[in-house]
Amino acid sequence: MATVDGLQDDIIDFASRLVASPSTLGNESEAVMVMESELKKLGLSPVRISIDPVKLESHPGFAPVPWSYDGRTNVVAVRKADGPGGKSALFNGHLDVVNPEPVFLWNRDPFSPVVQDGWLYGRGAGDMKSGVAAMAYAVHAVERAGFGLKAPVVLEGVIEEECTGNGALACLEAGYDADAVLIPEPFGPTILTQQVGVLWFKVQAQGRSNHVLDTGAGANAIEKCYLLINALKSLEEELNDEPRPAGYESMAHPLNLNVGMIEGGNWPSTIPAQAEFHCRLSYFPGTSYADIRSRVEAAIQRAAAQDPWLSANPPRVEFYGFRSEGHRISRDLPVLSVLNGCHKALAGMDAASYVATCTTDLRAFHFFGKGQATCYGPVAENIHGADERVRLDSVHHVARAFALFLARWCGLRE
Repeated sequence: MATVDGLQDDIIDFASRLVASPSTLGNESEAVMVMESELKKLGLSPVRISIDPVKLESHPGFAPVPWSYDGRTNVVAVRKADGPGGKSALFNGHLDVVNPEPVFLWNRDPFSPVVQDGWLYGRGAGDMKSGVAAMAYAVHAVERAGFGLKAPVVLEGVIEEECTGNGALACLEAGYDADAVLIPEPFGPTILTQQVGVLWFKVQAQGRSNHVLDTGAGANAIEKCYLLINALKSLEEELNDEPRPAGYESMAHPLNLNVGMIEGGNWPSTIPAQAEFHCRLSYFPGTSYADIRSRVEAAIQRAAAQDPWLSANPPRVEFYGFRSEGHRISRDLPVLSVLNGCHKALAGMDAASYVATCTTDLRAFHFFGKGQATCYGPVAENIHGADERVRLDSVHHVARAFALFLARWCGLRE
């Protein structure tokens, strides 16, 4: 613990350099290089892991996407065991961040990290580059303190957690797995026991262009989208009104539809002939992706059938990105019990359980890995919003908890 305490400045410095690397979708290479360099500095031998869509296309966890993976990689390093007798661990953190636009809402440049009043500000500071720094230095602290470990530890920085999960899946399929998987997502020092499923899709509506002097001769594709969005909002309410799994029953609105992007038309005085909108929809653990996909398609078809134009010109629904089913785990699992013991030793009380209304890379390890996986991370605010920030004392706490976890789970060797 004393060694971790002495590494606080290094953790903040590493996190800040990651924040200063604008790793939005398709632009992750600089952040990957920063992490690769840091792992080498800490005495590890990192390797790059690519995402091969041809190799992974038949995998049930792979999410097809319309963009390229050329030149885009994850980075992984293994600290080998110093002796037998322990259980392996893997720390996973994502390096990708969401777009900070519109930047005029920020009080500072989103990619110029600033430490102020005990907080680190910047896009990705909380979600989740500070957690990546904490997990890397927790592993380093064991060796820095003069100990070895009785089992191997994997450190991985992945891409596309924010849209597909294909980065974590590619690393898992490359053979990087462990008995325990911890992800420092910024939900606070809690133990995640459930998360919802999430899917992405886009809906394309066709209209008929015409001059606005005679709107009756055209069909406004943008206005047709209103009908389709309303149908999806009705589906959202229907899903929330259905019986809920334990843990979600007291939440006001656990499942959410988000219309995140919309595009259509090309001239204010021309009736738009095309329009499309992109959505994210969540669904409860226990519901299959195939089932929720069918319900989305059925909702769109029912809405189209009520409109003469859409009935004759059916909208198209395309599913891409997230197709991630939810899951739940027991607090009695050995990994969660050991992690809770570490939290209690540091905080003086049990860690709270966290029931997530979003998804994380846990799904890859839960459904396709060999170990037990959960999230435990720092306290952050405004993730995916303006002026994102993370509380630095919570980052330090996570590093201490992870170092203690390694001692108790993997086993120290003097």
